[in-house]
Amino acid sequence: MNMKTLFFRLSLWVLLMGMVSSCSLDEWNPSTVDLETAYKYRDGFESLVNYCYDALYYFYGKIDGIGAMEMGTDLWSNVGNGETGFILYNSNMAPQLGTLNTIWQGMYATVNYCNTAIYYAPLVEDYTEEERNAKVAEAHFLRAWANWHLVEQFGGVVLNTQPSSVTGPQNSPVRSSEEAFYDLIISDLQFACQHLPDQSGAERGRVAKKAAYAMLAKACLQRTRLGDSQQYAKMALDAAEELINNQGRYGIALYQSDAERSGFAKLWDGMNNKDNTEFLFLEAVDHLAGRNPEGWNRGRTRQYYLMDARTTGAPWGTQENDAWLGRANTRQFKPTKYLLTTLFEPVEDPADTRFKETFFYEYYNATWLDVVISQQMVNQYGKNPNLVGRVIKNTAATGSSLVEGNRAINHMGLVNMVDDDGDGWLDGLSVFTPNWVMPASDKADLPFWVVDPSDWFDANGRWVTAETHPMGTYYREIYPSLKKFSSIEWVYDRQYWMGDIPIIRLGEVYLIAAEAALLYNNDVAKALNFVNEIRRRAAVSGRQHEMEITAAELSLDFILAERGRELAGEQTRWYDLKRMGKLTNEYLRSTNPEILSFDPAKHIVRPIPQTFMDAIANPAEFGQNTTY
Repeated sequence: MNMKTLFFRLSLWVLLMGMVSSCSLDEWNPSTVDLETAYKYRDGFESLVNYCYDALYYFYGKIDGIGAMEMGTDLWSNVGNGETGFILYNSNMAPQLGTLNTIWQGMYATVNYCNTAIYYAPLVEDYTEEERNAKVAEAHFLRAWANWHLVEQFGGVVLNTQPSSVTGPQNSPVRSSEEAFYDLIISDLQFACQHLPDQSGAERGRVAKKAAYAMLAKACLQRTRLGDSQQYAKMALDAAEELINNQGRYGIALYQSDAERSGFAKLWDGMNNKDNTEFLFLEAVDHLAGRNPEGWNRGRTRQYYLMDARTTGAPWGTQENDAWLGRANTRQFKPTKYLLTTLFEPVEDPADTRFKETFFYEYYNATWLDVVISQQMVNQYGKNPNLVGRVIKNTAATGSSLVEGNRAINHMGLVNMVDDDGDGWLDGLSVFTPNWVMPASDKADLPFWVVDPSDWFDANGRWVTAETHPMGTYYREIYPSLKKFSSIEWVYDRQYWMGDIPIIRLGEVYLIAAEAALLYNNDVAKALNFVNEIRRRAAVSGRQHEMEITAAELSLDFILAERGRELAGEQTRWYDLKRMGKLTNEYLRSTNPEILSFDPAKHIVRPIPQTFMDAIANPAEFGQNTTY
């Protein structure tokens, strides 16, 4: 059963037919007995709680979550593929959009599983009260997580607190206010903070107090957009500081810089992925037996952000089949000029390592053969004629990766990573996409293709096209590619990456605390300390002083920019802009001029899926979201 079919069936069960699916619970199948019997035993109940986690796997590291959570912001533009409704707010953002169904159905399925677990928890035998509360706290946490996405994506829609097995069909659902959603979200998370264990133990991905406090801080901060901002900012600050001030208790810590590597680099090191001290709430991926929803079909995030290594870069030695980069068959999302040259400092050697650690911008010859620069290449790409005959060395080879299993995969950068000609560049470098502008003479003289911001953007900051630049067709397809979810240790092939994916991590909690401190009582000193802690760990130890800012530089806008540098590609940005009042024509056009049709009266929520509106008995009374 595929994902969208499963979620469609679950949504109908949840909202219309009053049934609960349990056919996918491998440990326990209660389909042949009544639910009270099925769930009064620990095995059956715990299988139900386990299934509450299922939706994580369809929204993080997958296109349905990326579009809704990261696109339509100041960070990313569109190549021309995919569902542009989320990216450009055009006519594709309509009730018939398939991704909306997936989000709606998936989140409501999660809510119903959680409601079922919460309802039947008092009946479960062989639990102490402490054990029962700890287990049902997982359901409270995940219900809060799903409701948070529902209210932020769709506004005040249906707030369910009872399982459909109890309520029966809801043919005439009613809306609840956004405030009511947040009341339940916060109450659920407070229960989770009280009753979850301090640490997850041996089960990687099982939520613990660190996840509950982080999600409580995140939700309370987001709640400030609805009013009573000081009250909820204080709650967000308290939850964030609980984690920041008690890191040993919760088994968490920021990675620290040394003279060679920044803490931010260590955060994304594949060797740290499966036991990461900064991951507070995560999608845990089974890399050994593939016991995941959709099995081995995981980690496809990188292909959506990958430049055209298959076609446009191919004359210089890139190719689609490189396992480290990913599969260049999608190419939907590219960074904006604002992200590349305003948020990240556009210089060759900044103290801040986050551009370097967030993006691939050096691409090596992966063809298994040397590439010889031809006269045609010199003519087409404006190269110095003396480069004809220069060799770009093959760097592709079979290498070992993944500690457990020691698999061998093929990828660039394994052989011939040398500078035999002494020009200061590796001889296998084929395409270079820095975020700083290089002199035209240097670009002409270098024995590889260089494409930089002066090539990518027109005078208005939009991506060049064939109409605006003679090489626009080529330049717009060659750019830095997101690499946060590409550490080589967990690459299985050009499409699948089996690393864990963080949903909330400790670095974000510091920035939540900083924003909350300003909103609560304008405690600039406290906020500055949190921000500078994150900025210092983004540099190697000898350059950390360069990263510190002063109180005069700190503001909510600075924190928003810092969140962009820290969290780019981590599915937070749309919510950040919504919370901070930046989903406006003025802001979006100044930071992402590709967005021309944003309507602030319309686009701060998504349309209700048409499948739901067609299925209920009271569509006129329930009402579609404004102007859709």
